[in-house]
Amino acid sequence: MEKENKLSLLKIIISFLLFLLGLLLRFDYVIINKILYFGSYIIVGYEVIWNALKHIIKGNVLDENFLMTVATIGAFAIGEYPEAVLVMLLYEIGESLQDYQVDKSKKAVEHLMNIKPDYANILENDKIKKIDPVKVSVGDIIIVKPGEKVPLDGKVIEGESFLNTFALTGESVPKRVFPNDDILSGTINTSGTLKLKVTKKFGESTVSKILDLVQNASNKKSKSENFITKFAKIYTPIVVGIAILLMIVPPLLIENTNFNTWIYRALSFLVVSCPCALVISIPLSFFCGIGTSSKMGVLIKGSNYLEALSKANCVVCDKTGTLTEGTFKVRKVESNYLEKEELLKYAAFAEYFSTHPIAISLKEAYGKEINPKNIKNTKEIPGMGTSSLVFSKSVLVGNEKLMEKYNISFEKYEGIETVVYVVIDNKYAGYITISDEIKRDSFEAVRELKRVGIENVIMLTGDKEDIAKSVAKKLKIKEYYANLLPQDKVSLLEKITQNREYGNVIFVGDGINDAAALSLADIGVAMGAIGSDAAVEASDIVIMTDEISRLAHSINISKKTMKIVRQNIVFSISIKILVLLLSAFGITNMWIAIFADVGVSLLAIMNATRVMMYKEK
Repeated sequence: MEKENKLSLLKIIISFLLFLLGLLLRFDYVIINKILYFGSYIIVGYEVIWNALKHIIKGNVLDENFLMTVATIGAFAIGEYPEAVLVMLLYEIGESLQDYQVDKSKKAVEHLMNIKPDYANILENDKIKKIDPVKVSVGDIIIVKPGEKVPLDGKVIEGESFLNTFALTGESVPKRVFPNDDILSGTINTSGTLKLKVTKKFGESTVSKILDLVQNASNKKSKSENFITKFAKIYTPIVVGIAILLMIVPPLLIENTNFNTWIYRALSFLVVSCPCALVISIPLSFFCGIGTSSKMGVLIKGSNYLEALSKANCVVCDKTGTLTEGTFKVRKVESNYLEKEELLKYAAFAEYFSTHPIAISLKEAYGKEINPKNIKNTKEIPGMGTSSLVFSKSVLVGNEKLMEKYNISFEKYEGIETVVYVVIDNKYAGYITISDEIKRDSFEAVRELKRVGIENVIMLTGDKEDIAKSVAKKLKIKEYYANLLPQDKVSLLEKITQNREYGNVIFVGDGINDAAALSLADIGVAMGAIGSDAAVEASDIVIMTDEISRLAHSINISKKTMKIVRQNIVFSISIKILVLLLSAFGITNMWIAIFADVGVSLLAIMNATRVMMYKEK
């Protein structure tokens, strides 16, 4: 891109020098002046003429290239050589400045492209071999040396280090990792050597998904961008038709008029009619908005979602893993007739195949190796728990609803912690209490969401009423719903989205059971670092830092972007109409028309890039 910019600048300089010679030098032979002007014109205008011809062949006749070509050739035909050259020269200057601004804005997202790894150090037979990350399989052992990018998602099996996660999450503080920690591809190892066991293929890894999100973000156009596309298709034929009428009708109706005067006015009309300001600045505004948000660790999958975000007035949050840490810890084990260690053992075995945070906490509390051969017929009952055969004994592990489903007589726990009941061979064996902590970021998140104009913050959870009430009270969330199964969350979200008083509804979740709700909401937001693959795939926005407070910044960015988009639409169309009218009545000449067209484009582009000046407060 830098080479192209230098070439463009060289063309402008040479063209301008020839143009200047044609203006300043007086030759006895007029033909020399014409050659200078024509040379200057071809140097900066050949691409525009070539593009116009290509588009005519393809059937896309009425675009800015066509308008510029017709206007300048017409100016040559009536002897207005300097003005014809100036049209192309200023157009090329404007395009070059536009390209510079576009390149500058792209850098906001380009840092994400740098996270793509070039190679992976795979360990085979105690030897390190560099290979393409695509060829690495799940379960392979790779080595990440200091200064290298982590090529694939994996688990640390040896070594300690600090990871630079800035390109991935926007966080400048290095993250320390130890053995058994899961780490994401795209981060940079800054200190010690790490040995990793690969957990995902390259195509399924975090870095691959982020690159795909960034590269495809422009494919999903907002209503504003679609409006500009439709507007240009209708607008261009109309202005060409008016220009033709302006060139033909007045000379036929007005006596003693100069035919060349009306051709000149029609050509000026064509020059100023180019919709460049809208066609370039509107998509650029959205690109800048998406780029600015990505720098803060929030990936928006398309400009349509950025626009929808600006109209949101309700945020619905899942509790576990979104507002709370999602890292449960066993607090208490109470057994009826077994040893407490034995009760915990049955619970851990029964939950062995589950990836739910509660199941993970039970296995961590047990802390011993679990042989899956001793577990059979495991069934996960959504929103209730699990049913398994452990050591040939029927084991139920779950909540109150599971007990009611199987008609088990049990002692109801009255505390506010999450409780897991254990049943062995249809006999109530005891309970285990587990608690989760509210994220420190959640307090700021609720406060910031209200500050940026989100009037309704709603919490949904499968936990019981007491826990939900306690969390909601601490976070100052007025509306919450507890004891929800996954299908209950979907049904409730359907009712919320149908309430138009809420405006666009944002749903924030992280688990696999949130995928349906994420798809149903007007805007689905997934917690990317700890969220499940299904949740990230189903969402429209991904928060890579797992800090929900970042969402408030993205809402602010979306509102600023839409304000700038509206400003550019009104400003560009207003100036166009004014100068078109002045050109039609001969009040302005082609020089003014050129400056108005290029000037409006540049002002609109500079206004679009203001989005990138957004800073966290």
